[in-house]
Amino acid sequence: MLEGPLGGELDQRFAKIGMVPLGWWDNGIRHITNSKRPIVKPADLKGLKIRTPPDPMTIDIFQALGAGTEQISFGELYVALQQGVVDGQENPLVNIASSKLFEVNRYISLSAHKWECSPFLMSQITWMRLSPADRDVIKATAKEAGELQRKLFLDAETRFANEFKANAKLQVNEADQAAFREASAKVYDTWKAKPFGDFVDRLAKSAQA
Repeated sequence: MLEGPLGGELDQRFAKIGMVPLGWWDNGIRHITNSKRPIVKPADLKGLKIRTPPDPMTIDIFQALGAGTEQISFGELYVALQQGVVDGQENPLVNIASSKLFEVNRYISLSAHKWECSPFLMSQITWMRLSPADRDVIKATAKEAGELQRKLFLDAETRFANEFKANAKLQVNEADQAAFREASAKVYDTWKAKPFGDFVDRLAKSAQA
């Protein structure tokens, strides 16, 4: 989708703020971990305090699911989980592994509630200083790098999923994703009504196609 017409629209939005998008890098499908219990249905989140990034949509999602939310910097998250400041958090498996969050959150619930990407951007001022030939080389290289990054990220996600499932100290479960979609539907409707909502709506429909 991001390499098609919808991605083209985002390119235009970045151009308006002086940025040139060179690619879209994978930042992972996000799952829930916590120290209390497996999360199978949204009701299992009730009474839990979940750390989220300071992202209004993610906060809305978890509040709609019945969880309390707390915004804590990622660098402080391990200690916050260890000390019980929050019960759980949500992140891709790669982040859960690299920051060793599984050491303080033994329940890993594969909720797949959100996917995120990271745009690979370049300053438009710098871009305009380059020759057309140099621009072509950068575009081609960025495309190749993006494809490799997405492959490596997916490989890592698969590897960590297997490692977590094989770890006797952890409990990994599949969440009822249909129930999560239903419980967070009102969040979708709220964000669809915002000025950016038409784009969000078309992006979601493309993802379902």
